[in-house]
Amino acid sequence: MVTTDAHGGEIRTGFSNDAHPFGPGDGLWLGGIEIPAAPRLFGHSDGDVALHAIGGALLGAAGLGDLGGVYPADERTRRGIPSSELVRGIVGKLAEAGWLPVTVDVTISAGRPRIGSAMPAMRERIAALLGVEVGDVNVQASTGNLSGDVGAGRVIAASAVATVRRSGGSPA
Repeated sequence: MVTTDAHGGEIRTGFSNDAHPFGPGDGLWLGGIEIPAAPRLFGHSDGDVALHAIGGALLGAAGLGDLGGVYPADERTRRGIPSSELVRGIVGKLAEAGWLPVTVDVTISAGRPRIGSAMPAMRERIAALLGVEVGDVNVQASTGNLSGDVGAGRVIAASAVATVRRSGGSPA
């Protein structure tokens, strides 16, 4: 979606989602923070589905492809790479293309673990990674209505909406 702000600056919105199953070991990365006692997510990277969804939404908003195209799950992307590095790289790609993150809204769907107490720290970490104010980031949690793989506690999923604006334009 493309629109303009009151000053004529171009604004775009993107959407993305991601899901990963639980893997062996502990040390869950979610929203850019570690929840040490929770089971780890399986993936080529650290499996942080919230940051993956955010990264995909940012790329989509700027028309720069998708997360798997920018960071393929093969030898071109270091195994175990922190998703925070991926997001920092995406913010750099946006800047090179003339875009800046404006807002992000991410919903994390998980039957386990309970993440409500970690959400403020996630907001702060995401805002820092994107270079935006904490108030420009929203983190929501859902149990997925205890349905399917999410509700059964086999996977964690996340969906994100991100807004970007042309750099050099007025803030949205």
